[in-house]
Amino acid sequence: MAKVADSRPETTTARRIELEVPTWPGNDAGSHLDVRLTAPDGYQATRSYSIASAGPGTRVVLAVDELPDGEVSPFLVHDLRAGDQLELHGPLGAFFVWTPPADDETPRPVQLIAGGSGVVPLYAMASAHAAAGDATEFRMLYSVRTPDDVFFSDELAALAAADPPLQLDFIYTRSVPEGWPRSAGRLTRDLLDAAAVPAASRPRVYVCGPTPFVEAVAGWLIDAGHRPGDVRTERFGGS
Repeated sequence: MAKVADSRPETTTARRIELEVPTWPGNDAGSHLDVRLTAPDGYQATRSYSIASAGPGTRVVLAVDELPDGEVSPFLVHDLRAGDQLELHGPLGAFFVWTPPADDETPRPVQLIAGGSGVVPLYAMASAHAAAGDATEFRMLYSVRTPDDVFFSDELAALAAADPPLQLDFIYTRSVPEGWPRSAGRLTRDLLDAAAVPAASRPRVYVCGPTPFVEAVAGWLIDAGHRPGDVRTERFGGS
């Protein structure tokens, strides 16, 4: 069981939830967990959520975006309070994770590509990279509706200013900040080619977001010469 240590708004539709889990074994960046809710009549609903934190310790951070017709996310966003308890299962996932390169491993650049709330596990990777003091080149391309919809805005800005920095690029699909050099619009193949680590550098690429976004981006990457085994994807749906 997990106890809610803190719950606060992340965006206008999402909430950051910090959990204290005494039995938590730690997790790699990019892992996920299952949350199970049980109604008074015994009905249960289980949904998977990416973990925004990584490493040892018993504090686990989630960032949950509400789906109005969801069974679990509306409760987590609107009704969960500090002191409440949640039933968790995890950490889960070994494929969509990032760990620092081993001493005998040739470092390779890392390209993170996020659509909306798909940034959550990628933020965990960028944070873990900074915490490890790893000099590997890290880039993030973040497609998001508006500046107000950016998850971990302050933390990403700090990572972009760190040494070594996270190279951070935004694509705003509905509205842009004042003075932004591009008008609002969806990510395109040309924008991806301009912002992402080129295939010739053999980057490790992680793509997370809604299924249509992930499928389009993964296809463009392969067409651009990235090896299928270098592109790892994670999709999300209703919750």
